Amino acid sequence: MGYYIRKIYKPGTIAIQLLIGIVIVIAIFLIKSKTMADFRSDPVLYTYGIFVSVFLFVRISGAIFFRRSYNYILNQNSAAYEPPVTFVIPCKNEEASITITIDKCFAADYPMEKIEVIVINDGSTDNTMRVLEEIKREKYPELVIVSWEKNRGKRHAMAEGFRSAKGEIIIQLDSDSYIEPSTFRKIIQPFANDEIGAVCAHADPVNANDNLITKVQAAYYLVSFRIMKAAESTFYTVFCCSGCSSAYRKSAALPVLDSWLNETFMKAPVTWGDDRALTSWLLKTDYKTLYTDEVQAYTIVPDNFRTLLTQQLRWKKSWIINSIFTGKFIYKKQPFVSLFYFYPLIALSYVAPIFAVRSLVVMPIYNGNMPYFYLFGILFITLFVIYMTKILANNSRHLYYFLIWQFFNTVLFSFVIFYALYKINDRRWGTR
Repeated sequence: MGYYIRKIYKPGTIAIQLLIGIVIVIAIFLIKSKTMADFRSDPVLYTYGIFVSVFLFVRISGAIFFRRSYNYILNQNSAAYEPPVTFVIPCKNEEASITITIDKCFAADYPMEKIEVIVINDGSTDNTMRVLEEIKREKYPELVIVSWEKNRGKRHAMAEGFRSAKGEIIIQLDSDSYIEPSTFRKIIQPFANDEIGAVCAHADPVNANDNLITKVQAAYYLVSFRIMKAAESTFYTVFCCSGCSSAYRKSAALPVLDSWLNETFMKAPVTWGDDRALTSWLLKTDYKTLYTDEVQAYTIVPDNFRTLLTQQLRWKKSWIINSIFTGKFIYKKQPFVSLFYFYPLIALSYVAPIFAVRSLVVMPIYNGNMPYFYLFGILFITLFVIYMTKILANNSRHLYYFLIWQFFNTVLFSFVIFYALYKINDRRWGTR
């Protein structure tokens, strides 16, 4: 890690990187200037374009200072901090992937006597339970298995694991995800600071090379974690500690567990967005939340477009509901973050697809104005994000596929939020 950072920031290369960055920024603003000339009669559209650019630059600026902020929160006892930990793994119909998840838990670079692994079999209808019994019998007799005949939902499974855990720190994993054992200790160290309530690991798709869909998601995950979550972490306000691989302080989670478990929206239980919601409850109770790129996690992402779209729908639903909940208190806890990131992000979520239709469809049809500069603006902003991520991230193998992700997002994914609003009362998981 240290060698990589020194290599990236050698004096001989940083001048070139800055020069390239300046050229990209100038190109963006030239395009915006041209846009202003073309749309003098439409100040709303121009204002929107500047707003998006400024919002993005604020996020990237935050990501640049992420490491300094992260190191500041650590204290002199962090390296020696070694509390008992519990892995909590809810699962349903994961016979193909649960074994490697459990193997990686017991292989963690941590004292074995301080590791507990709890798996909650949440009404599986395949051979998951048989696989778990074989693992316990043949490999890890200390494995704790909780098995339910009927599916109760991931929140209930997580709550069962949290309440049963003996560890001071709880590692929440999806059943198709794991933390690289050699990096595991790093997710524990920040908890030496009593203010830390949760820590989110850096996750990449383990199946990134399967096809174009998985490669595109690999690029999205990299930008999402190393730019977006890193920027939030600079202010110790990560809004969603990812459900695939995050750690929680048990003493922080237990007091809010019942409120989180029994969340409702429009008088119906909320059955998804468990990770985002639990993170928000911790923020509400004045705990800090972090992201770390020193902990490498892997997860399985959808390998077909239909499943990916269904996942996006579920994520949009959870974002809609949680943004309402978090929006009610975050301005009191984090005025700067709420003003310059959280509330603008809510606005962009709804406004961006409207402006996309206006620029790509309405104006060409009714005014004959082709959206060249709108498209070039998106292209240059995307290239700037790719460029900055390449500088800041440890691994940028699939990064250029982010161009394809941005295309999907512009013409399809951004519109899913309106369908999510329409289907908000459908509480089914969707991908199970």
